[in-house]
Amino acid sequence: MEGLHDKVIVLAGAGGIATATARFLGAGGARIVVGDVVDTSAEAAVQAAKEAGGDGIATVTDIADENQVKQQIDLAISTYGRIDGLFNVAANIRADAVAEDTDAVDIDLAAWQRSIDVNLTGYLLTLKHVLPHLIAAGGGSVVNTLSGAAYAGMPDKVAYSVTKAGIGALTRHVARRYGKDGVRCNGVAPGLVMTRQTELNLPHEFREAILAATPAPRHGRPEDIGATVAFLLSDLAEWTTGQILSVDGGTTMRA
Repeated sequence: MEGLHDKVIVLAGAGGIATATARFLGAGGARIVVGDVVDTSAEAAVQAAKEAGGDGIATVTDIADENQVKQQIDLAISTYGRIDGLFNVAANIRADAVAEDTDAVDIDLAAWQRSIDVNLTGYLLTLKHVLPHLIAAGGGSVVNTLSGAAYAGMPDKVAYSVTKAGIGALTRHVARRYGKDGVRCNGVAPGLVMTRQTELNLPHEFREAILAATPAPRHGRPEDIGATVAFLLSDLAEWTTGQILSVDGGTTMRA
């Protein structure tokens, strides 16, 4: 993809979508700095970027820990000298977190708070420490990860849904506040994407029900999201900001 050569992109979070995105970024000649609570996931994303022709480094980062977030950003600056983009993709979607995320009456407040800390405050923390570098460099691109759950009015997963909706507001805030500084900020809202985590955590019957309600003939793949994110991080999307792109096979159709 054009418009990515030599760019330095921070990936906050790893896993299937991050690895697919890293592959597109690497193919465009970008350099990535990946942080995740699971070191092997971060390393897999870096390996994908290198195999595609790019470069990168991995580090252990809990996005809910400001000191660790700052360390990842400092690592990017000390290694590559600048930052051109940020992809926020981390989420609190461990199996136990999914099971604990129920509804407004029954959810345990500790489970609610952990989702807030990771899914929403974590994104604020990365922005807090990346934005000054983007502004100093004359601009850059941020892509945040939402979900169709932000719009669906789900009867369960109240914490996940609320935090993903909040990320939309955060995305528009950054786009509006820092646009004149050359910073673009957009979001992607995936539908059901068949990552390894999805296959482990979601029952077959649930997946089939989602597919039946999706206009497209298949579930999403990590590459579907990765291609969109890479475009938004590239110079090809230079006049796109403040937008949330639903990449979900047509499940969500918004004006």
